[in-house]
Amino acid sequence: MLRSKTKVEVRYAETDQMGVVYHANYLVWFELGRTAFIKDLGFSYAQMEEDGILSPVTEIHAYYKKPLTYGQEAIVETWVEEYTGVKVEYGYEIRNSKGELCITGSSTHVCVKKDSFRPVSMKKYFPEWHLAYEKEKKQKQEL
Repeated sequence: MLRSKTKVEVRYAETDQMGVVYHANYLVWFELGRTAFIKDLGFSYAQMEEDGILSPVTEIHAYYKKPLTYGQEAIVETWVEEYTGVKVEYGYEIRNSKGELCITGSSTHVCVKKDSFRPVSMKKYFPEWHLAYEKEKKQKQEL
């Protein structure tokens, strides 16, 4: 099962008055991780959009464990938690450079046509991507 890793340097502008990463920035880092995961599988979210398909967020969860602060490095791990052929749930863990778990979360996405926002089947529009996600799903179930 692929667990993509993305490193992020915590920038000063991403922190709040307490010097801790502002909570909304973790959602941006989830997106960075998700994009890297898709790229690591050999696909391109940008190409999906060019082909007229979007993947909006329908649900998001974040569970804060330990703060990250300016100057630290965050490592975002991303994987497929669940896949149905139309809907995909990505899982995330963000750790600091010491390996300490700082946040866990998930985001759920549905593929839709850009012009109508009607849900579409990944198997129909992106069969290779569908097969890769099915493989990830199977490997997760075998763990």
